[in-house]
Amino acid sequence: MDPVIAKAPLTATGHPLQRAGAWAVAVLAGQSDPSEITAKDLDHVAAAVVEEACTAAVAPKDGGPAYEWWKVLLALYPNSKATHSTRSKEPGVIRGHLNELFAADDAGACCGPCTFCGADASVLWTKVNLPLFDTNKALNLLPPGMRGWPVCRGCRIAMWALPYGAWVTAGSATVLSCESDAAIAQFTRRNVQRARRIMQAGFTGMPAGARAEYVALAALRDAAADLCATTLWTFKNDNQEPWLRVTHTRRAVPVFLAKVDGNATLRRGWHLLAGALTRFDKKGKISASGAQEAARLLFEAEDGRGWSLLRQLFELLKETDRSWPPGGREALARLGVAYAEEVLGMTPNESAVATLLTEWIARGTSPRARFAEYRNAALSDYRLGMLLMQAYSRLLLDGQAPELAGPKGWEALIQRRPRAWEQRMLLFAQVSVLLQQRGVAVSEKPASPEEQQRLDALEDQPLLDENEFDYMMGPA
Repeated sequence: MDPVIAKAPLTATGHPLQRAGAWAVAVLAGQSDPSEITAKDLDHVAAAVVEEACTAAVAPKDGGPAYEWWKVLLALYPNSKATHSTRSKEPGVIRGHLNELFAADDAGACCGPCTFCGADASVLWTKVNLPLFDTNKALNLLPPGMRGWPVCRGCRIAMWALPYGAWVTAGSATVLSCESDAAIAQFTRRNVQRARRIMQAGFTGMPAGARAEYVALAALRDAAADLCATTLWTFKNDNQEPWLRVTHTRRAVPVFLAKVDGNATLRRGWHLLAGALTRFDKKGKISASGAQEAARLLFEAEDGRGWSLLRQLFELLKETDRSWPPGGREALARLGVAYAEEVLGMTPNESAVATLLTEWIARGTSPRARFAEYRNAALSDYRLGMLLMQAYSRLLLDGQAPELAGPKGWEALIQRRPRAWEQRMLLFAQVSVLLQQRGVAVSEKPASPEEQQRLDALEDQPLLDENEFDYMMGPA
């Protein structure tokens, strides 16, 4: 007779929400991996989840941090007995309802394999307790004759530990799927720490402008500089209009992060980008962290919407009313080239065409006007082709064109083919650098000495600042 193999109390599956919850259970239990979870660990985590959900459920609207945590639970489980508007305000009643959710499975009353991990389950759960499983507007998607989805005890606890391991706001949650378990563990640990801070100080006690993408990049950086794809699932489990947004990084992003962190010029470019993206409110306080917004640029939306890192660098370099210090444009341009090489797999080589355009701009009676003309045509294949013809013809009449790139060298830039758009942005970056190196003024004002000193100091700063994760120190 074959030996009986005991089923693990908890298994991390491929479902992004269950997997995030399983890792949250591991972190809350002090284990290094979900596979190490014991039945005693599940009891400990379930008890903590119940008590904190109970405290949140009975908190008044002006109840401070406890009510803030209730908002988090409401965004995930709007119909549960701990969040619904008709819920009891008696702690004992709420506690009893929640304890029932995590009761042990009855071996003699199995109703099917667990929806997530396949273990025997005796409890059926519906959308009342499961995020993103149908809405009030949807027809029942359960199999015929089924009153709910079978969910084993380990997965039930994991699905309610989810908000601890996810990046949460008062109206949404973000979980991470990743090829690296080490990165998932880092992401979860920081979010558990953040969840504890929310329970202590509410969302007002968190850094302004914080984003899940920043935490995900830090987790990737800390895991290893290896190829690793990452996906962020951001959702709200609203009764009427639930939504889900999916963004991802390319597999080479960790390699890019390591390259930037190890190069002073690239670090300077990254911090210049972050500085340009920082926003302040009327009182002078940070309303949008530039470092967090820069991190967001490394994630691509599944629906194709959103700006890329290269597009943002292009927008910055084309501004003529912004002062850039010596080397500033070059740092931004090199950052774009590094991204194109490491992440997109491109081999940028537009130096000859960049030289042609630089000569044409520099030799004009108004370099600033010619730069503006190029800027307006930079991303259009047709308009850029026309501009290159104009520039080449003008320099040819001046006796300069034979030494510069001719029409054969323009083909990759003015054709409609993959990566042509990115190549045109990198060409613009190179032209911006050459103009600065030649001392051709296209900006209205130079950087002040004080600004220069501040920017020089950026080279010594790491790519991602650990202070962003010090959730015990209060607001930034």
